[in-house]
Amino acid sequence: MFENYDELNEIQIDMLREIGNIGAGNAATALATILDEKVDMSVPSVRITGFDEAVENLGGAESLTVAVLVNFSGDAHGMIMFLLNVEDAKGIMDILVGEDESDEELSEMKISGIKEIGNILASSYVNAISALTGLTIEVSVPYVAIDMVGALMSVPIIEFGAIGDKLMFIEENFLGETNDLKSNMIMFAEINTLKVIMQKLGLEI
Repeated sequence: MFENYDELNEIQIDMLREIGNIGAGNAATALATILDEKVDMSVPSVRITGFDEAVENLGGAESLTVAVLVNFSGDAHGMIMFLLNVEDAKGIMDILVGEDESDEELSEMKISGIKEIGNILASSYVNAISALTGLTIEVSVPYVAIDMVGALMSVPIIEFGAIGDKLMFIEENFLGETNDLKSNMIMFAEINTLKVIMQKLGLEI
């Protein structure tokens, strides 16, 4: 029986990695639909890591990043944060709404588009969990923020830090016909949710 992420064994961690892999595949399919072009995906890096290590992997506490946060609830509770560096965010929105040389910062229209993309990609992971387990899971309205990584990561630390300092950290490289996109996804499920998921998948807890 585990009570926090630190107590997960290798079999349980491998199961979380598999969910991450399936979610990433769903995300690549969703992104191809959004961009209306073929999108391949390198093998995603899925690992259980600490908050501090996640911050370093995202470029350090002062790295400016776009984040889309989605909470999920129902039979499973937790949060997913989709993170994209500002330049990549500008690039993908230039494809979708047109490039504007005078648009040095992300316009409201582009921020709205990023919010929708983050929502769709985050939902890809929730759908993967739901399909594998049969659980009914709902996602919240997405919240988008542009800030330094340290400030963005304070949200899951405040909300979930009391039950452990580990989370699922997923690095993805999406390879499109005209552009490549590197993104990161952070997923943190409540401990009782992890237990339910593992029981549904036949693992001992």
